[in-house]
Amino acid sequence: AMYSHIYVLLLTLTLTRSSISLIFPSSPPLNPSILNQNLQNAINNHSSPPHHRRFAKRKAPLPISSPPLRNLATPTSLRSSSNPSPSSFVAKTGGIGAVQVADEAASLGLSLGAPSGRPQGGHYMTAGGVQITSHVTPIVFDAGSNKPGTSGAAIEDLIDELDGRRGVLLQSSYEFPGRYARWSLGFVDPPLEVSGRKDKCTVRALNKRGMVIMPAVLKALRGLVDSGDVVGLEESRGGGAGGTGDEFEGMPDTVQATIAPTPPPGTFSEEERSRLPSLFSVVRSLVKEFGYASPDGQLGLYGAFGYDLTFQFEPIKFSQKRDPKQRDLLLYLPDEVLVVDQDKRDAWRIRYDFGMDGRSTAGMKREGEEEAFEWYRGQVPYQARDTKKGKFANAVDLAKREFAVGNLFEAVISQTFRERLDKHTPPSLLFRRLRKRNPSPYGFLMNLGEQEYLVGASPEMFVRVESVANDDLGRRALRVETCPISGTVARGADALEDAKNIQAILSNEKEESELTMCTDVDRNDKSRICEAGSVKVIGRRQIEMYSRLIHTVDHVEGYLRKEFDALDAFLGHTWSVTVCGSPKAWATQFVEDTENSARAWYGGAVGLVGFDGNMNTGLTLRTVRVKNGIAEIRAGATLLYDSNPIAEEQETELKASAMIDAVVNAEKMEADDGGGEGAESGARGGQGKGRVG
Repeated sequence: AMYSHIYVLLLTLTLTRSSISLIFPSSPPLNPSILNQNLQNAINNHSSPPHHRRFAKRKAPLPISSPPLRNLATPTSLRSSSNPSPSSFVAKTGGIGAVQVADEAASLGLSLGAPSGRPQGGHYMTAGGVQITSHVTPIVFDAGSNKPGTSGAAIEDLIDELDGRRGVLLQSSYEFPGRYARWSLGFVDPPLEVSGRKDKCTVRALNKRGMVIMPAVLKALRGLVDSGDVVGLEESRGGGAGGTGDEFEGMPDTVQATIAPTPPPGTFSEEERSRLPSLFSVVRSLVKEFGYASPDGQLGLYGAFGYDLTFQFEPIKFSQKRDPKQRDLLLYLPDEVLVVDQDKRDAWRIRYDFGMDGRSTAGMKREGEEEAFEWYRGQVPYQARDTKKGKFANAVDLAKREFAVGNLFEAVISQTFRERLDKHTPPSLLFRRLRKRNPSPYGFLMNLGEQEYLVGASPEMFVRVESVANDDLGRRALRVETCPISGTVARGADALEDAKNIQAILSNEKEESELTMCTDVDRNDKSRICEAGSVKVIGRRQIEMYSRLIHTVDHVEGYLRKEFDALDAFLGHTWSVTVCGSPKAWATQFVEDTENSARAWYGGAVGLVGFDGNMNTGLTLRTVRVKNGIAEIRAGATLLYDSNPIAEEQETELKASAMIDAVVNAEKMEADDGGGEGAESGARGGQGKGRVG
C-alpha cells in the first residue's frame, strides 16, 4: 500500500510542466528514460527526489567489482553521427539503486530516538563519583490490552498518575524510514527538580531520595562558582524535601544559583556562545557530574525548555508582559523509568539507586507530593484568544513591509487560542485524545508542578545527538541531526486528494522558498560546531502526513567537532529558524514587538538530555499548555515577502484546530484505545493511510 500510494503521488507530479520542473530544475526537453529513473529512485527513497542545486546529495557507491558503466542500448550502426538524444538509448542492464537513508541509519546503528534495547542492569560510577545501581524488570508487551501487568496498562496508569504527580511521559507514535521509530519513556515522582528563570537556577530535592543526591549537586554548583559562571549560591531547607528528619541534618534541600552576567555582544564568537554563563551552565555541570557509560541510555534530565531561554544570549528590547513566576526551564532527574519499545515489541521498568558520601537510596521509598488537577473556576481572568479575528493578517502586512526594506528575510509569528477546562477534562484526557487523533514523533504529557501541564503532539525534531561508532571519516563521533519543517497543506478526504494536495505544495515556489531558507540557516548553525564537510542534507522536501496537515520536511545531519557536545549542538540551533525567522536576532525582536502575548514554552523544546552524552528533543509545537485550569493553544505561520495575509491567518487556525478539537470535542473514546502506546494508532510518514482521527 505504501509503494502504490507513493507511485500514484509521484506519477501525479508528472502531469503538468510545472510539476515536471520539480524533478528537472532547468526544465530541458522531457527525457522519458531519465524521468522513469527519477521516479524509481524517489520510490526507493520514500520521498520526492532532491532537486535544489545548493543541497548536497548522497551518491550511491559502485560495487568494487562493477565494470565501468557503458551504453549497451543501441548498436553502433544505428547511432547518429551527431550528438544522439539520450532518450534513444534503452538500457539493457539493471541499476544498482540509490543509498537509502534508512539503510544508512541501520548501518550506523542509529536508534531513531528509540531505546537501544533492554539493558541488563548493573553498577556504574559517574564522572563525579556517584555510585549508580540499575535494576531492570521485564514487562509483558501487549500493545492492544490494558490487562494488569502489561505494557499497555503500565502506560495508562502512568498517564492517570500525571494528573496529580510531577513527572514526564515522552511518546513517539509516528514512523518514518531512517528518522523516527515508535517508543515510550515515562516516570512520576522524580527525586530532583531543576528549574530556572532569567539568571536564577534552582535545584530542589523533592523527596528523601533526592536528599541523598544533593551532595553531588552542591559539588557541581560550587565548581561553577570557582569557574566564575555562578556568582552566588543560596542554600535553604524546607523548600523541597524539608522536614525529612535528622538523618539529613544540616544539608539543604534547595540550592539557588545566580548566574554571572553574559559578556556584551561582540566580545565573543558564535562558537563560544554555548559556553557563556547561562542556565545551561548548571545543566552542563549536572550532566558532567552524573555522566557515565551505560548501555541503557535512559538516565538523564527530562523536561521542557522555554522560548525565553534565547534571551540568555540574544539581547533584545522586551515589549511583552510576562508572568514573573513563569519558568524558562524545568527538568527532572528520575530514579525509575518505564520504557516501551513498540518496534522491538519489548517493555521494561528500570530503577536506579544512587550512593554517595556513605549514603544510599537503596531501600528508600519512591514517593512524591501529590497535587490534584484544578479545573477552571475563575482563578484567573479568561480571554478566548490573544489576537482578534483579522488582526493576525494585519501583522502579516507589517512583516511584508520589513521584508521590502531588507530588515527581515523570513518571520514566524503566532497567536494563542484558549479554552476553559472543567473537572471532566483533565490533562490526561487531552493527551489520550491527541494520541488517538494526531499521532506524532514527539508526543508528550508533562506535569510541571504549580498547576502547569504540557500536552503535545509535536511533528518537528529540534536537535537529536547520538554517538556513532564510525562517522563519514571512520571515527567515533557525535552525530547531530535536525528536521526543519516548513510548508503546510491540509489533508484530503482520501489518498487521491492527498496526492493532489501534495502536488500543489511541491509546485508552490513560496512553500519551497520557506523550507530552503530554513534549511540554509540550519546548515549554517551546524557549520559552526561540526567537522568541515560533514554537514549534509540527506532528505529534501520529503512528505510527512499528520491527522489534518501535510508538511514538507528536510533532514540535515552533521558530525560535531571533538571540542563540542550535545548541549553545544542544542544551543547552536537555539531557537530554530522555523519558529522565529531569519536573520534570527532581527526576527526574534520582530516576534517580541508584533505578537500579543509572551510565548512561554511555545517555540522552545521538550525531551531528554542524557547522562551518556546523547540527546533527543522536539520543538514545542502543536502543544496545549494548561495553567490554572485554562488550556492555551498557540500556532504560528512562516511569512515571506509574497505571503498572503488571509491565507497565513487561516494556516494558524488550521494548525491549532487539532489541539482545540482535543480540548472541546468529547468524542467517545474506545475502551481499548490502542493499548495506551499508540501502537495501533501509530502513523507511518509518507504512506498516506487516510485521515487519522
